Amino acid sequence: MVEWWQSFYEWHDPVIFSVGSFALRWYGLMYVGALFTGYLWGKRVLHSFPITNDQYERLFLWFVIGAVVGARLGYVLVYDTHTLYLLSHPWEIFSPFNGGEFTGISGLSYHGAIAGVIIALIIFARREKLAAWLLLDIAAVAGSAGYALGRIGNFLNAELLGRATDAVWGVRMDGVLRHPSALYESFLEGIVVWIVLALLYKRRSFNAQMALTYAMLYTAMRFVAEFWREPDQQIGFLAFGLTMGQTLSALMFAAALAVYLYEQKRSRAAA
Repeated sequence: MVEWWQSFYEWHDPVIFSVGSFALRWYGLMYVGALFTGYLWGKRVLHSFPITNDQYERLFLWFVIGAVVGARLGYVLVYDTHTLYLLSHPWEIFSPFNGGEFTGISGLSYHGAIAGVIIALIIFARREKLAAWLLLDIAAVAGSAGYALGRIGNFLNAELLGRATDAVWGVRMDGVLRHPSALYESFLEGIVVWIVLALLYKRRSFNAQMALTYAMLYTAMRFVAEFWREPDQQIGFLAFGLTMGQTLSALMFAAALAVYLYEQKRSRAAA
């Protein structure tokens, strides 16, 4: 059983089936499942937020667009080694083809997705004359439900390389036994964060509380999980031996905490 698990990538096929140049991957299926799960959970908790069902349907569409566009641009600007080329050929940034072969859109940044969602929902809030923080609260509660599936998709696609280990639950990649860091992230950043928000959303006392709580929880869990994740090869370690993911998470946590304390104080003053 141990050898079966450690040799997972030697027998696992990331492609479910292919027709011509089109290939359906477990990666893509998991991400679709993540979006669908988030959508359904959002419908379930909708009664706790002052928003109509029709508004939620439109909100979810803006959420998806913001997440995809932000995730891709975030990766291109921060992680990609061909940033200048892609910026001078912007039509290739979202192209699902590579050398004429359908490969799907690869290279996504979660911090970029967060930024994209924030921008998209601020625009949507102005169009619908709703509070932006309210929409971000809904997005945080709903989106947290599907995150774990997205990271499982990363694992099945042999992404998010883990650091070398001698633990029996390690998985062999390129001849090296490594931590299955994507699964660690699935649990910490996905399941743990979702459970906490699921317990708290009915008790929220001000708009922005769920979104900012999510930001702090996610970045804290991401910071911890990165200790088992190999830093991006093209970037390596940064100051204080931290990875890019840890650095961005620390900055995001500090910003979220500051805004949380401000919004909490403002809410209490207005009560």
